[in-house]
Amino acid sequence: MSLEEAVFPHHRFLRSQPWFAALPADTQTRLLERTLTLSGRKGEVMLAAGSPVKGWYAVLSGLVKLQSTSCTGRVSAFLGVPDGEWFGEGSVLKTEPRRYDVIALRDTLLLCLPRAQFDELLAHSLPFNHFLVAHLNRRLGQAMTIIEAERLRSPEQRVALYLTRVFWQGRRRLVLSQEELGHLAGLSRQTVNRALKTLEQEGLVSLEFGRVAMLDEQALAAYASRPQAEKDKPAG
Repeated sequence: MSLEEAVFPHHRFLRSQPWFAALPADTQTRLLERTLTLSGRKGEVMLAAGSPVKGWYAVLSGLVKLQSTSCTGRVSAFLGVPDGEWFGEGSVLKTEPRRYDVIALRDTLLLCLPRAQFDELLAHSLPFNHFLVAHLNRRLGQAMTIIEAERLRSPEQRVALYLTRVFWQGRRRLVLSQEELGHLAGLSRQTVNRALKTLEQEGLVSLEFGRVAMLDEQALAAYASRPQAEKDKPAG
């Protein structure tokens, strides 16, 4: 690792992106010079609903939740974003104020790709557009999964769903507290605790010192998507 990458982790992150190497050298330099970082402590609102959208964001370290509040005051966390992932593409593609709060569930460091650089990449970089379309498609799949889970799934299935690679792509071992998982699944800590015990008894996860390990990811995903009537039907 170079000294620059050690001092500026957002440079290392940008260089790791699949679209970055295909950019002209002057564009690469401009991105590295103009990309910003933003740090926040656990529980802090890092980006507030109603504020101007300054760019596209990625989590360099930590964990955030995207949370909206209805006109009646009901709070709903609809997505968790771990380190290494981008979020807010829908916001930066529009010119309206941000529609949701971004709240740090842990001490967190964000990268901000400014709107001007985002627009430049969108207009001139085909690899960037390919990456963005694939990312949007994944987010759409997550949104549809969340809607279905809230309407049709039991608490145990919702917890199982929020542990699958639908939301944690490429990760087998998660370090999530029950409080964090409750925030993401929209369930109380007590409900999450009961659901995790059920999943552990089913042999789908193991629990140790706040770590949730997926023992059988395919079986966990199957459990999360099983029709409710089938799940409740007595064995034999």
